[in-house]
Amino acid sequence: MKHYDVIIAGTGAAGLYAAINLPRTAKVLLLTKQEVSLCNTALAQGGIAGVYHSPEDQTTLHENDTYIAGGFQNNRTTVHMLVEEAGQDIEKIISLGVEFDKLENGDYHRTLEGGHSRRRIFHHKDATGREIAEKLLAHVKTLPNVEIREYTLLCDVKKSTTGFSALILHEGEYEIIHSHFWIMATGGIGRVYEFTTNSAIATGDGIMFAYNMGAMIRGLSLIQFHPTAFNNRHTRECFLISEAVRGEGAYLLNCHGERFMHRYDDRLELAPRDVVSNAIVLESRRTNSDEFYLDITHKNSEEVRNRFPMIYQNLLEQGYDMTKDKIPIYPCQHYLMGGIQVDSSSLTRVKNLYACGECSNTGVHGNNRLASNSLLEALVFSRHAAESITQKLPQTTEEFEELTFNPHPHAEPVPHGIRTKLRHILQESYFVIPNAEKIQENFSKVCEILHELEDGNYLVNQDYVEARSTATIAFLILNEALIEEKGE
Repeated sequence: MKHYDVIIAGTGAAGLYAAINLPRTAKVLLLTKQEVSLCNTALAQGGIAGVYHSPEDQTTLHENDTYIAGGFQNNRTTVHMLVEEAGQDIEKIISLGVEFDKLENGDYHRTLEGGHSRRRIFHHKDATGREIAEKLLAHVKTLPNVEIREYTLLCDVKKSTTGFSALILHEGEYEIIHSHFWIMATGGIGRVYEFTTNSAIATGDGIMFAYNMGAMIRGLSLIQFHPTAFNNRHTRECFLISEAVRGEGAYLLNCHGERFMHRYDDRLELAPRDVVSNAIVLESRRTNSDEFYLDITHKNSEEVRNRFPMIYQNLLEQGYDMTKDKIPIYPCQHYLMGGIQVDSSSLTRVKNLYACGECSNTGVHGNNRLASNSLLEALVFSRHAAESITQKLPQTTEEFEELTFNPHPHAEPVPHGIRTKLRHILQESYFVIPNAEKIQENFSKVCEILHELEDGNYLVNQDYVEARSTATIAFLILNEALIEEKGE
């Protein structure tokens, strides 16, 4: 049995940056379910928002834009922290090797995205998340106190008197590990929907484990559906057409080739994501068609290819040249605003359990995330988690209570098709504009599935963990939606 000071579940921006900010005297383990590079961070195209060496911008403007996008339901303390501390974390990741695009005069190029009143989005072409993830990972690999374990499934976590015990599975072998502190940085819940921009590992495992340990889960029904996912109509993982494409002047068109946003919002294509997604669904009902397009063909072809090389290439592979063709798009699940409830130090109500990144609920996003605030949130609040743990480490003892687990190695595997059924339930019940009738009808079905998984004697493997996570997430989303509907 191995003992650690800190175990971090997840190797996206939040998990990596937390490890970087922990003291070198701490023994740290980073766990990831698949390869270390597979995470939602690496898929983030647009950029990272922040006021940094920006004479034409102010943190108060960034703060106000965040409130407007979030329907003024944001946590004012954490929003203020987010925008005021953006500069120091952007500066730090630059010092770690992250490169952002620059103008000919050497200043950083800042792009515009929906909901922002100023150009404040730092970006690396249209692959900013990948650039950040790669450079943070490269630095973490130089740290002698940090161990990374890839292709390692987190099967279960329990709270002990001295910290945490966990059951992990690697190459068919189960192992129990222990730590004084735990950071959940497990990302989003996209794979609980039929169509999502999220990576294959985004099944909400960390939220499920935290919930089972007694952490408060809040705002799980606050789901952002990105309005401009590439609509190929048959692949579960939808390629994202960045918000920045609209920021650079692309038009939204309906099935008749007409711009339509003027019917729904004065900000037109630059309205926040929830507004645009709602507009597309309402326009779909008006036209009785789900054919929608993003059109940037009126812009300079060379500039478009240079600004969006990854999007351009990916679309070419699908048979579309974005400099000549309209891009078929439709909303799909993209981001979770809520999650594991934490304070401004990313601490949950469970002692020494922290959560940061998309799986956490810091309150900064309110009812809807402002574009490109997610990477910033991951950095700022994972740093705060690391700083909080750093202060507590000297008070920990060398003792570990070692809890045990039963992985049911001789039990039957979980029945096939459970996750498919759950994804369909969420897609028809809670997509963009919730269907109250379907929510009521499907909630009992989700409860039955969850009870079957929790009470049954199933082999604990990836299929089981992800099915249980999906059922738990579906339960929490629909239960919260029902409570809101009743006005409780």
